[in-house]
Amino acid sequence: MQRGDKMNQIAPYLPGIALAYSAFLMSMMSPGPNVLAVMGTSMAVGRKAGTSLALGIGTGSFLWSSLTLTGLSALLATYASALIAIKIVGGLYLLWLAFKAFRSAASRHDIEARTLAGKERTPVQFYGRGLLIQMTNPKAAMAWIAIISLGLQNNAPLWVGLTIVIGTGLLSLLLHCGYALLFSTAPMVRLYAKARRWIQAVLGAVFAFAGIKLLTSRL
Repeated sequence: MQRGDKMNQIAPYLPGIALAYSAFLMSMMSPGPNVLAVMGTSMAVGRKAGTSLALGIGTGSFLWSSLTLTGLSALLATYASALIAIKIVGGLYLLWLAFKAFRSAASRHDIEARTLAGKERTPVQFYGRGLLIQMTNPKAAMAWIAIISLGLQNNAPLWVGLTIVIGTGLLSLLLHCGYALLFSTAPMVRLYAKARRWIQAVLGAVFAFAGIKLLTSRL
């Protein structure tokens, strides 16, 4: 196969993959319960505990994305038209995230880092706690349906889904660990809090764009 022909086969899927990655990165910038737990644990217990917790959460993200891709692939293999419903659900969820981000930007309420009790826990126990937190989060399934469906098209090859799963899984591990390192000191949390409203406004715009894009995309 000529190089040009191969690129022509790959190119149609690149915008969707890029949009999926963008939505994931924006979700990581928004301090949800998992991120707040990493922040609080890093501040109260230390970097080692925070990093262990972050690794557990990152592992859970990879598992959720793998399960979501497997489930969606099996569903689409049986019912090709199901992609329409999946994209509607994913698009509406992204619009809901946009609404929450804009509401947070309008609020003067600062972020509150969550501290997990138990300084005596070992790194393995903190890792297990992080994995449990992520795998028992019902919102995680909706988030991954939205993210993966951004990159899926009808009859998309397997490598498209794998690119999203593997890439976002690695990013989840790196970014959660990055939060553990950066937010092991209180000044960093205060610095983030000062820029919080601007960050949330940008996140709202990105989520709104991704949601509309998903709802209006052609299959």
